[in-house]
Amino acid sequence: MSLRIVYTLHAQEDLKNIYEYIAFTLSAPGTAKDMYLRLTQAVRSLEQMPGRNPLYKDEPWRSQGLRFLPVKKYLILYTTDAETVTVVRILYGGMDVSRQLEEETE
Repeated sequence: MSLRIVYTLHAQEDLKNIYEYIAFTLSAPGTAKDMYLRLTQAVRSLEQMPGRNPLYKDEPWRSQGLRFLPVKKYLILYTTDAETVTVVRILYGGMDVSRQLEEETE
């Protein structure tokens, strides 16, 4: 049985911003398309066995069941229940991820 995938508004914005940064700021539209496809394909892989990825290390997110899936230099952060995988954020792994998550909850 496949789980349903849902993107939060933040995750949708993250994906759009990643694409636009690579395509326009770095002037690499082909690379932007490839990264977009790689990220969305990784998210689709979560339909099966989403618990295979580790929990995020910091609290309170670990206790909330936030998991992460690394894709190149990005982290797909998500939660899951019996029916749904919710993609919470897609962030560049070189940034302070915990700080980004804190800003979202403020």
